[in-house]
Amino acid sequence: MSFGQGGPSWGPEENGTPDWAALAEASAARGRRRKWLMIGGGVLATAAVGAIVATAVVTANGNDGGSASGKQASELPAPEDLPSQSAAPQPSFSSVAPPPPPDPKDYIADAEKDKAPVTVDAFFPGGKLAMGDRVYTKGATDDTRSCAATTQGALGSILTGNGCDQVVRATYSKDGVAVTIGLAVFPSEADARKAAQEASGGLASLGGSGVPTFCRGGAVCRRTSNYYGRYAYFTVGGFTDGTSVTKADKGVYAAGDDLRDFASRQIRHRGEVQASAAAAAPAP
Repeated sequence: MSFGQGGPSWGPEENGTPDWAALAEASAARGRRRKWLMIGGGVLATAAVGAIVATAVVTANGNDGGSASGKQASELPAPEDLPSQSAAPQPSFSSVAPPPPPDPKDYIADAEKDKAPVTVDAFFPGGKLAMGDRVYTKGATDDTRSCAATTQGALGSILTGNGCDQVVRATYSKDGVAVTIGLAVFPSEADARKAAQEASGGLASLGGSGVPTFCRGGAVCRRTSNYYGRYAYFTVGGFTDGTSVTKADKGVYAAGDDLRDFASRQIRHRGEVQASAAAAAPAP
């Protein structure tokens, strides 16, 4: 029995059993037709999309009527109109070098700049002085503008002749040794240097406030002189019992050196304070 084209077919004996081989062949044929139809449709769809894209590209880049440049192309910025990296802000540096910081030495070398007050407490503060493991007790102090009155021998005329206008003194003692230190103030460093180099005679010792008179009446004492900036500084040191000093008396030498070093530090500190204040002051 047969149902026509594409239908089931029965075997030659018409015994009601389907011809499975024929059915399989028919099914495979139908599958091949569907596959080719799908491939053909896909090719057509791809071709259609390609045509649309090509049309869009032509429209975007075309001349839209034959003009030299299309509307869309004219709206794009020219390469020279695009920003470049050089347009970014660049750091700038001044060609003018900043002024150097003030030199502290300038503020203690000239009376025109050295404006801080000159007092005993400014140079010799407190009641004791510690230098390493050595501690000295401060005794009598003195501040005068009569420079010659603070000296012995020729030193008075030397101070006066070089323009000294003030002397501050302080005495320190330790273990039977006393030292008086005096700072003489001059208009300039050149004046102070000359006075220190010409020094003869010496500074007069200053007793009182627990320290007896010392280095008077012929006792041999140790004397020193030096300068820094417009300040000349002098020491006189010896024993409070009137004993003369020899080179073997290391305690007297150590005390004199300590007082001399301390005076130098105080003068330098004075310059540093004034230079720092000048650097921090606003520009005029």
